[in-house]
Amino acid sequence: MLRLAVTTRAETFDRVRDPLADRDIAVTHLPAEGRTIDLSTPPDERFDAGFVFPSRTQAGTALSALYAIPWVNGRGTVLTSRNKGGVLAALGAAGLPVPETTMVSSPVDAEAVADAAASLSWPVVVKPNSTTRGTGVTKATDLDSLLGVIDYLDLVHDYRATGDKTFLLQEYLPDARDYRVMVVDGTYAGAVERHLPADDRAAGRWKHNVHRGAEATGVDLDPDLRRLAERTADTLGASYLGVDLLVTDDRAVVAETNARPTVDAATKYVPDFYDRLAGLIRRTAEE
Repeated sequence: MLRLAVTTRAETFDRVRDPLADRDIAVTHLPAEGRTIDLSTPPDERFDAGFVFPSRTQAGTALSALYAIPWVNGRGTVLTSRNKGGVLAALGAAGLPVPETTMVSSPVDAEAVADAAASLSWPVVVKPNSTTRGTGVTKATDLDSLLGVIDYLDLVHDYRATGDKTFLLQEYLPDARDYRVMVVDGTYAGAVERHLPADDRAAGRWKHNVHRGAEATGVDLDPDLRRLAERTADTLGASYLGVDLLVTDDRAVVAETNARPTVDAATKYVPDFYDRLAGLIRRTAEE
């Protein structure tokens, strides 16, 4: 049986374990955090492949060398997807639709921020460039509130080793439908629509991240949107990718990508999702 290393014990681990075991792939926990790593002694365990390169990239690099692990989505793919601005630039250059966005590399003065915001309609979305799960994403309704957010970011950047001191100013698309689309080995593999409960929307909440209380419902996605997600994965060279689409009545844009996407319930994906995922894992092990 092929042994697959998974570096977290979150939702994905529990959801993929039994379906992959049915396909002769043993899902095994190889922690990348909350532990010590002996760099001097060769490990006794072996793994045929890993799923996917851990977010703790330094520990992941060490584990990759110690265990000689080939990853479904290696370090480069994960880092590429984590760079929101870089992804949008690459997709835009390839002719794919993305939101109007300006990357800001701190520190910047107020005049530069005001000029960047002037090309967007209020409100504007402010996004840290390298966070996930909606962390730090906010909405500014006017220039004064935007400059207040920038002041706060400057303080954080001054007093913490954040590593990435860039953030994005992005157009806000009110009433856009929010989809997470899965692409496995270049082909559409299912989608969910993420939406806030009615009470949360009435209270003024607007971010549709599942980890912040939104619900995910399986949908039969339009073929054009399927192709858009597939073209996104192809442009980024990612064999396993979550693609976040925002869709209004007159346009669809790629908002973000995630090379370490959470796996939802199997009923939300195409019937052969796990067959294709198992095939991708086996091919990764053989490379």
